[in-house]
Amino acid sequence: MNATSRAARAEILRLARPTAAQSAPGLLTGLAAAASTVALLACSAWLIVRASEHPPVMFLGMAVVGVRAFALARAFFRYLERLFSHDAAFRSLERVRVHVFERLVPLAPDGLGGTSRGGALSAMVSDIDDLQDHPLRVVQPIVTSVGVALLAVGFLATISPNAALTLFVSLVVFTIVTAGASSLVAARAERSIAPLRSALVDAVVEHMRGLDVLIAYGRADRSLARVAAADALLTRAVVRRAAGTAIGAAALSLFGGAAVALALVVSIPAAVSGSLGGPAFAVVVLVPLAVFEIVAMVPQALGVSRHVTAAADRVAATAPEQRPPHVPAETGGPAAPSPSDAPALELSHVSATWGDGSRALARVDLTLAEGERVWIDGESGSGKTSLAHVIVRFLDHEGDYRLRGVDVRSLHPDAVRQVVGLVEQKPFLFDESIRQNLLFAREDADDDTLVAVLERVGLGEWLVARGGLDARVGERGALVSGGQAGRIALARALLRDFPIIVLDEPTASVESDLADALLRDLLDASAGRTVVLISHADVPDGLDVPRATMTAGVLGRAIPVRAVPAPAVP
Repeated sequence: MNATSRAARAEILRLARPTAAQSAPGLLTGLAAAASTVALLACSAWLIVRASEHPPVMFLGMAVVGVRAFALARAFFRYLERLFSHDAAFRSLERVRVHVFERLVPLAPDGLGGTSRGGALSAMVSDIDDLQDHPLRVVQPIVTSVGVALLAVGFLATISPNAALTLFVSLVVFTIVTAGASSLVAARAERSIAPLRSALVDAVVEHMRGLDVLIAYGRADRSLARVAAADALLTRAVVRRAAGTAIGAAALSLFGGAAVALALVVSIPAAVSGSLGGPAFAVVVLVPLAVFEIVAMVPQALGVSRHVTAAADRVAATAPEQRPPHVPAETGGPAAPSPSDAPALELSHVSATWGDGSRALARVDLTLAEGERVWIDGESGSGKTSLAHVIVRFLDHEGDYRLRGVDVRSLHPDAVRQVVGLVEQKPFLFDESIRQNLLFAREDADDDTLVAVLERVGLGEWLVARGGLDARVGERGALVSGGQAGRIALARALLRDFPIIVLDEPTASVESDLADALLRDLLDASAGRTVVLISHADVPDGLDVPRATMTAGVLGRAIPVRAVPAPAVP
């Protein structure tokens, strides 16, 4: 692991760690609860043995009160510890999620090409949830165990120094042996669980997304076999990790019993000589049992620490802190350029490269004045979508790209996207109503405005047939056709009032006999705006739009771009 990866992991773990003010109440109450547990056993042992000697009741009163007090204190402090520590952990997770989203948003979509959907989902849900174990199951148990162990050893030293020494040695040997054995058995499994979980989520997501196609072609069983294989690998890793926990449990019984036996052996001479009374002898022998029950959390905490570290690595890899070179930097002014006498779009010798080094665009020269349109065609893979991503600043470029006369490098990418809107080839529709799918583009729009914009893109009759704005579109637009999804996406762009609209393959999911009508409607609806229409389809007869062909990422300067008569904006 390089220094950058370690720094990214350290940053994630730092965010997952509550501040000192947030963690202090949980740590103190946790220590108080654990100390009350040990004190309860010690006080109970002393009371039972002392009561067997039949002293006057007045000599037992303090011990009786102590047993009751420590029993109540254990439950009381345990409740407060859970309350304070979980509250602090959940607040830390909020910081982590916000931090990860803030790092992901500037990278999307072209900076996340190497991240699978399942990997991103696993990182944002499971891996970030696992980070809460850092304060709850790593820091808290270690602080509590070390604090109680020191208190117990110090307490026993006032009664029997030899017993205190044997307890201290037993605790140290127990921690070293169990931590080492657990690391040998479970460390590799801990590191593999995160990527195996991601692979399982990938398999499940792909199976569910393509279930209808898999069933239609008889491939559902093969897809399920892939899911089962991923699940089997994850199960084996989890079982191997559980073996480390089993070693810790076995060592607890072994070393806990050994500590009791050693305390018994070293305390017998003092008990025989009378320097150590019966009640004190019982305390010396039984306290190690309570201490080991608490210190047993340390090996488990070390195992959880490996698991949390793997989760932090996964989160850091999903949302890298360093911006990939092909993603535009978030620099420049936030204000969008205003209309001017300069061309709306001006690209000169523009080229672009993907993150893997492959060429996205070789040379593009394009000039569009305000209100002008151009049709760009070309074979699949020629770079048309790459050009669209360069125009909206998803993809960085070389050469000169000016928006309304302003170099886009002097603008924040969000400022560019206030002017340029992209209607994608496969627009994303939320599993919500038509209204909600439009409102996120302009949240203050009323129903009349929404209906008007849908009529403008040719969905007026369809909206009535579907039952109005409350009709749902299904997951990822499953309840609407490709053409209807494209029209809804254009309606969102019109609501947002983008002066420049890029239409990327709007007829890709539409039947050929409907494609011409859709293109006409889209261009009519975007009247008065600058339009870059990207499509490999033929220009419909009678549609007066200048056309240029892209070949292997090259789009020549000699394009007869001119103003195109268009219907007046309704």
